[in-house]
Amino acid sequence: MNARVLDGEIITSRLDDVRAYDGVRTRRVLACMIDYLVIGLLTIPFAILVFVFGLLTLGLGWMLFSVLVPAVAVLYIWNTLGSVDQATTGMKLMGIRLDRLDGSRIDGLTAVVHSVLFWAGNVILTPLVLLMTLFSDRKRTLHDLLLGTVVSRTDH
Repeated sequence: MNARVLDGEIITSRLDDVRAYDGVRTRRVLACMIDYLVIGLLTIPFAILVFVFGLLTLGLGWMLFSVLVPAVAVLYIWNTLGSVDQATTGMKLMGIRLDRLDGSRIDGLTAVVHSVLFWAGNVILTPLVLLMTLFSDRKRTLHDLLLGTVVSRTDH
């Protein structure tokens, strides 16, 4: 058994430690802003490629502009949040990561579904998705509850 005792409380895993969730809400918001900036910067070279492709196809390729930002965002999430680190660039800078409650690794598909549910929640509920973190255990949002995931600090 890999348990340790902290202040009289038996902690069996990193996710059971209350300190792993201190400041997660603020770090999560800042990480989201950083990730939006990174996605915006990554969109620029892809936009240039779509522009050139549109010239080569006499304008037909320019229809790809309608799906460019979501496609770049999905590829970014798949390759960062679905990686071994289980964190996007913004999440790494803020010292947080996405974990499954059952202890298994986050794969690319789960990472994309997590982000799509986040974006859909923001469209429907605006920024009110963060209110759920005030009332849920481990500061989890609705899409975290649906997928059985939690965002925790990496330094605990």
